[in-house]
Amino acid sequence: MNRTARVTTALVAILGMAGVLFLIRGPLLMTAPACLSGRWHGCYDTFNGPLLMMLLGLPLPALLVWALARFRRAAGGLAWRLSAAEVGMVYGTVPMVWLTLQPGPGAGIVPGRVSLVPLIDLMTMGPIGIGGNLLVFAALGFFAPMRFAALASVPRILALGAACSVVVETAQYVFQLDRVSSVDDVLVNATGAALAALASRRWWRTRTRQPAHKVQECVY
Repeated sequence: MNRTARVTTALVAILGMAGVLFLIRGPLLMTAPACLSGRWHGCYDTFNGPLLMMLLGLPLPALLVWALARFRRAAGGLAWRLSAAEVGMVYGTVPMVWLTLQPGPGAGIVPGRVSLVPLIDLMTMGPIGIGGNLLVFAALGFFAPMRFAALASVPRILALGAACSVVVETAQYVFQLDRVSSVDDVLVNATGAALAALASRRWWRTRTRQPAHKVQECVY
């Protein structure tokens, strides 16, 4: 990819993120007073509050990436990539999982519900629901193959996203969070992880091979 293509891709990503933030600015600003005053109720027990705090807290993971990269300077050019992948996986996934585990109004009272027929719930999700489900494990799918060579494969990321989603859906059912544990959530979550992995494909980590003279030394 040449420089022009990289710049164009970066600009499209920035404009896309700016567009998303513009569309959700209203709900995010509604939770700002509660979040900025440190109140749990009205901030962290909502959907918008964790997203707002995630955006406001971006300087912290950036600082952590810098510190990790400085710590592993011996890794050379991989230091920044590995550090960004490690921090990105955690910072981009934990808040999204927190959102999926938000209890409904009947939590602890309404028994767990399961939907195992594919594509039934997909029709009722709507664009926002589908988009949100695609993003749940998007950070994991984007950064995991950059950090682990063993995961540098779309089928493996698809399987990882599906496995993580199954864990979340099982938790929703077991803890009676008044949420529907749906197979469609698993399918969309896994698809989001795979699509994000494709977006980071040029930065995937590959298995390092020993130089030929090292192999010969081992033989002798």
